[in-house]
Amino acid sequence: MADDLAERIATLGGIPNGLPGGLTENRSWDDYALGRGVVPAHLGALDLVYDGIIRSHREAIATSADIDPMTEDMLIEQTRKLEMFQWFVRAHLENTSGELPTSGAESELDAAAAAATAEHL
Repeated sequence: MADDLAERIATLGGIPNGLPGGLTENRSWDDYALGRGVVPAHLGALDLVYDGIIRSHREAIATSADIDPMTEDMLIEQTRKLEMFQWFVRAHLENTSGELPTSGAESELDAAAAAATAEHL
């Protein structure tokens, strides 16, 4: 997806910068908060990360809708894939009632703790 975005930026006349320094200077989010942890903890944290990425993509879709239909289409397709990936993560977090232990978590660490201690069956 990153290559597609970079190619689209270049097509529209921009200069994509995927260098680590450029990314860290211009991003609005912090590093992934969880270090070493059990699989359910990482899945819980990733569920929250996906929420943020999908929300950002939807905002970009709304912005691009009136500006460039090709960019909008690309973002829609990427969002579809991101939602599928999140569904895969959530499939391992839900209990038998379909409830997510990460529901209501406000940070990656909160989501990780909730998922790591949840009863999944």
